[in-house]
Amino acid sequence: MTNPNTPSPALLAWASRALGARPSAKDVSHPRENSRVWQLDLPRTVRFYLKISPQAVMYERETLALRSAAPALGAGGAPQLRASSAEHLALLLTAVPGRPLKQLMLAPAEEARVHRQAGALLARLHAAGDLSGPRRAKAEQALHTAADGAEGHLDKAGDRLTAPEQKLVRDLAGQLRTLPPLPLAFIHGDAWDRNLMWSHVQQQAGWIDFERSRFATAVQDFVLMACSTWTDRPDLRAACLQGYGRNLTPKEQLALKGLAALDAVSCLVWGPKLDDPDVTARGRRTLDRLMAGVFA
Repeated sequence: MTNPNTPSPALLAWASRALGARPSAKDVSHPRENSRVWQLDLPRTVRFYLKISPQAVMYERETLALRSAAPALGAGGAPQLRASSAEHLALLLTAVPGRPLKQLMLAPAEEARVHRQAGALLARLHAAGDLSGPRRAKAEQALHTAADGAEGHLDKAGDRLTAPEQKLVRDLAGQLRTLPPLPLAFIHGDAWDRNLMWSHVQQQAGWIDFERSRFATAVQDFVLMACSTWTDRPDLRAACLQGYGRNLTPKEQLALKGLAALDAVSCLVWGPKLDDPDVTARGRRTLDRLMAGVFA
């Protein structure tokens, strides 16, 4: 019987061929049903990660990002793609130094340093993609696409939102359709503390998990941080945008509010479904801040 906590024999054989040696494997998946990630160690502390994408589209997105855009982040700024297998939806990745920021307890000054570097890396990533042809067209429609999902989320959330809250979400989603063209970019798509690495020894930040990367509006890469880390830490928001090289424009701020409302409703759908109180709490807090007019 196959052990679900270890790679299948075929998968491990594929990784061994790509590495030129058979590694030891340790399950380091997130506590989610569709997360399948193993740490692969070779002699002399050489470390890689074997990741199975939950869906083909995520495999395609991450493969594209790691081949075409993420190299712009430089050594240690993102994983390097050692090999990939469309058959297994598998990616063999180099390790990024450090640990996820979410797992670390840092002094405020060092936290600000991490976010400043994170912003600088996002600026490089945003400028790295080939934003031409159909990709530009898709990016230009990104806010409309997000707004189109509002009713579906609201329907699934049901009575978790009051009537005034539902109206606010609809109004903010509607504003996304009326905004003028905003800066476009190749975005990470899941940029927050869980995917932000920090090496205290090297004093270096890096981003991991590019499975939601895509061409979109640049502001969409700041939604998760605005709805989580930045809520109580305006200093970290300032540091990140300082590293990014510019502040958000007034129109981007409006877009951020609309996108935050959609994220809040999504959290109130998926948090209870996944039995994840942190996700639920994030959605509720964002919605409360939007209702109170204090979201910034």
